[in-house]
Amino acid sequence: MASRSDAYKAAGVDIDAANDFIGRIKGMVGSTFTKGVVTDIGGFGGLFKLDLTQMDEPVLVAGADGVGTKLKLAFAIGKHDTIGIDLVAMSVNDILVQGAKPLFFLDYFATGKLETGVAEEVLSGIVEGCKISGCALLGGETAEMPGFYADGEYDLSGFCVGMVDNTKIVDGSSITIGDSIIGLASSGIHSNGYSLVRKLYDESGLTADDLLPGTDTKIGEALMTPTKIYADVVRSLSRDIEIKGMIHVTGGGFYDNLPRVLPNQVTAEINFGSWDVLPVFNWMKEQGNLSWPEMLQIFNCGVGYIMIVKKDREEDVLNRLRGMNINSWKIGETIARDGDSEQVNVNF
Repeated sequence: MASRSDAYKAAGVDIDAANDFIGRIKGMVGSTFTKGVVTDIGGFGGLFKLDLTQMDEPVLVAGADGVGTKLKLAFAIGKHDTIGIDLVAMSVNDILVQGAKPLFFLDYFATGKLETGVAEEVLSGIVEGCKISGCALLGGETAEMPGFYADGEYDLSGFCVGMVDNTKIVDGSSITIGDSIIGLASSGIHSNGYSLVRKLYDESGLTADDLLPGTDTKIGEALMTPTKIYADVVRSLSRDIEIKGMIHVTGGGFYDNLPRVLPNQVTAEINFGSWDVLPVFNWMKEQGNLSWPEMLQIFNCGVGYIMIVKKDREEDVLNRLRGMNINSWKIGETIARDGDSEQVNVNF
């Protein structure tokens, strides 16, 4: 007797494989559940009970993102277990800058043919990212769409919801002249600029197992290092230090991201050389014959997250960060803006 799912399977969609995948990942997903989670996975929607007792005026903060063409490198290199960390990081870091505590995350995984082993590797990274962030993986969608994606490829997107007290929203409005700009180290390229990264990698003629020039790290590992998640750092410092502004250094690098929190009358003066530039950025600059202004327009160049604080809290913040084993530096300060000049001035 024909199975009810045979016709759909003949069209390229394997319902049995999808159901098997859901069964295999239940334990992993459940390991991220926090006390606010009301439902198990498999329902039409995830339920989350908000704890409003710690906030006078709770405000929800939401973010959505993907990992861009870093996925292409994952396909080429065959490394799928960390790309999910990138996915979580891109949304979580975005909502952190407004002072939000991440509550839950949703993922979307789409592919032409569901390879459960690969999908499980991807999901393991998403789970790890949620654990690092302290948020629950509340649910998601696994879509099998024959003919829509090339063989062996998939797409990812993620959605994070957090919460912040209205009186503690960090929006940069209190930033004034003379504040200190603190840079927190990135783990690597994170998940931006990979259209250029892939071009430089292809042109170099190197393989994933070759060493990154001048290091003992394989270039595949350097290019696929997952995005650092700053949730614990922000949570710890925010308890008793006023952070006037925070910046997630994503697409657009320094020049486009810093102005997103700066008042119109303020310019960020950045001192290049005040932080450690990771070897992968030096290699890309040399491989692409790029200038540092070009690099800082595209990449984080070693600084993945920025905090702006009062000058008299600068040393306290740096000491606290180093105590948490976070490499950090004072990378600049805020100065008066000259008319309508650019709001980021980098001294090379």
